[in-house]
Amino acid sequence: MTQLREVDIVVVGAGPAGLAAALACGRAGAETLLVDFMDAPGGQLIKQTHKFFGSERQYAGTRGVQIPEIFFKELSEMPNVKMMWGTNAAGYYEDGTLALEDGQRFFKVKPKRVILATGAAEKSLAFENNDLPGVYGAGAVQTLMNVHGVEPGKRVLMVGSGNIGLIVSYQLLQAGVHVQCVVEAAPKIGGYLVHAAKLRRAGVPILTSHTILRAAGKDCVEGADIAKVDANWQPVPGTERRIDCDVICLAVGLTPLVDVLWQAGCEMVYVPALGGHVPLRDHSMRTSNPRIYVAGDAGGVEEASSAMITGEIAGISAAASIGMMPAGAQERLNQLIADLAAIRSGPTGEKICYGISCATVRGGAW
Repeated sequence: MTQLREVDIVVVGAGPAGLAAALACGRAGAETLLVDFMDAPGGQLIKQTHKFFGSERQYAGTRGVQIPEIFFKELSEMPNVKMMWGTNAAGYYEDGTLALEDGQRFFKVKPKRVILATGAAEKSLAFENNDLPGVYGAGAVQTLMNVHGVEPGKRVLMVGSGNIGLIVSYQLLQAGVHVQCVVEAAPKIGGYLVHAAKLRRAGVPILTSHTILRAAGKDCVEGADIAKVDANWQPVPGTERRIDCDVICLAVGLTPLVDVLWQAGCEMVYVPALGGHVPLRDHSMRTSNPRIYVAGDAGGVEEASSAMITGEIAGISAAASIGMMPAGAQERLNQLIADLAAIRSGPTGEKICYGISCATVRGGAW
């Protein structure tokens, strides 16, 4: 194992949260190392062809696929920021050593602080024949279409009406793929109504209180059986019907990737509203391990704008904790906190706000 020199801050993950965190650390003057297992920056942003909305500070009006280049350009011009691609965080040790591996070699690095922006993984769904070819996660469908230009099929059944399910459904329509319908087990749509309205205007039915029972087909998906569900989430007899489709796309949520946080001994809490186990943190995104900060979906599944904000908060806070607090940083933090509150406001943010309250230390600080 090759010994790397000590650095101020290591940021693990170069999605929206990690890019924002690394940029904040770099601007503060911290010697920063950004690592990601992919070969280029962006994370989930490289799949997001839609324009962001919200605050101009979080690139409202810019397509997600364009945002990584904006970050990368500025990071590349910072001599105090180094980037390593194709590199995984393999382990964290009690003395604060972080092990990294690139598929051929292991490295050790001893950072003063670590910001974990490792994102989240797609959840699956148990139903009959869910292993047939033609059953995809929504992220896989986005990768096929938006990264590789491959049409996943001709007729799609979308399962899940959160933001991912709604956005991917609209992207399928833009690619010329017919979306037969969106089914949602909950009694109301889970994502922003602006996304749902686009689908309804395009004539796509959104069936709430419905679920998928089974995939039909022998060698690949040839259809799907759906049914209404009652208040106890059980199928209602007599409501079953067949949907003609060759793709079943599952957008049933994400779960935070927190392996390194467990290894680092961070205090963890199970918060369903945030996708699963997440680290307890304070308002600065610092975990119970004072060397470790969290950002983005690793701290609770939200959307990319929130991830960028929490990443920048973590970056500013981590740099400040080692004595690097440039002029104007506190004012910027105050603005970020206000932006985050605005994004989380409204009916769709109630669940997130509740989840964040469960994952934040009492009083907001350790």
